[in-house]
Amino acid sequence: MDVRETGLPGVMVLTPKRFGDARGFFAETWNRRTLAAAGLEADFVQDNHSLSARAGTLRGMHFQAPPHAQGKLVRCGRGRLFDVAVDVRRGSPTYGAWVGEELSHENGRQVWIPPGFLHGFLTLEDDTEVVYKCTGYYAAAADGGVRWDSCGIDWPLPAGLSAPILSDKDAAAPPLEAFESPFRWEGQS
Repeated sequence: MDVRETGLPGVMVLTPKRFGDARGFFAETWNRRTLAAAGLEADFVQDNHSLSARAGTLRGMHFQAPPHAQGKLVRCGRGRLFDVAVDVRRGSPTYGAWVGEELSHENGRQVWIPPGFLHGFLTLEDDTEVVYKCTGYYAAAADGGVRWDSCGIDWPLPAGLSAPILSDKDAAAPPLEAFESPFRWEGQS
């Protein structure tokens, strides 16, 4: 598996090796030993699967507050999406910075987003499926979000759209500048 660091320490892009022939392919998408050797140690407790029927659907920017914080390993099962992480760890030298990566069925990439980061994605094709593993169980009382257009993200909206398709909840989320993050950076100063 190819493991690549991003501009945000802790956020990684993982590209599993694919073994293919005329029937299709096989890929090992998670291996605890391999990824622990690359610095990614996670105990996954829940898998999620979402389908967005239309290109231009934006889901995010979401988080779960401690003690229910979640790390997520995100991949695309079908279609294409632009996946984003934003650092919201108070005191972090990269607070408010973001990274984005195109994930698709074809490229097989995955993104590891540790706790302390907002997560969201924009679908780039109709009928895009997103599959992700989580290190914490869903906890409605800890669920939160930040407004999608307040983090300075350069969203690649599909042609013909001036705004993404949003849920009412995501459209009403507070902006980043009004967000009081429950996460704290634990790195060296």
